[in-house]
Amino acid sequence: MELIVILVVVVILYLIGKNYKTEEFKNINLKRKDRFEGDLLNHEAGLLVALMAKVAKADGKVCELEAELLKHTFTDISSHFENSEEIKEKLKALYTKEKQSFDNMIIICEKLYSLTKNDYTKRAKIMEYLLNLAFIDKEFSKTEKMITEDISNALKIKKDDFERLIATFEAFYSQQAASKAISLEKAYEILESKIDDDNATLKKNYRSLVKKHHPDIISGQGAAQNIIDEATKKLQEINEAYEMIKKDRGI
Repeated sequence: MELIVILVVVVILYLIGKNYKTEEFKNINLKRKDRFEGDLLNHEAGLLVALMAKVAKADGKVCELEAELLKHTFTDISSHFENSEEIKEKLKALYTKEKQSFDNMIIICEKLYSLTKNDYTKRAKIMEYLLNLAFIDKEFSKTEKMITEDISNALKIKKDDFERLIATFEAFYSQQAASKAISLEKAYEILESKIDDDNATLKKNYRSLVKKHHPDIISGQGAAQNIIDEATKKLQEINEAYEMIKKDRGI
């Protein structure tokens, strides 16, 4: 994941997790893992995942960075529940189901708005999260623009805020594309790999380094903020190196 992906994921998942609500407007206490047995479409977390599925459907393809983001999201959300593995599987099933059609998208938005109508900041962060997902493959299609705009309107996000978010992501990826790319030799060095390593070894090294430098894991170990910031920068470097090598190898 890119730097902005990591930052947005950490912020929005913290925000929605801090005060999860069900349709009965009951808060989930993160200091105590609760057991949730109801319909996830009556829960903020489930509604977020459903909207993620709609945005993913607009793109029609899932890149590796998007897959990592989805994996992180399912794991993070489910970790707040006593029956975490059950919730994770339900979230995956919900995502798969909701990716099939746009028909109920506005209904989902209306339910989410009902649960967050007194928290505009949270809704804006959710919108930022969804746009982050749309931009993650460094492309923002007309279909993705249309779908995210419909979601934004249904969540009653101010037009100026929506357009500002899009401009921020466009500027970020434009700047990234214009920046000087690291050399292929340096990319292998960053991934602690050799040019003659097979693809499986390369992927194994990549995943090991992601786990080692992931800011969420570093933060969970009680590290200072400057250490977390360094880990975030390192993770961005690792991802850029991996993407460069994959492109060179055609994988």
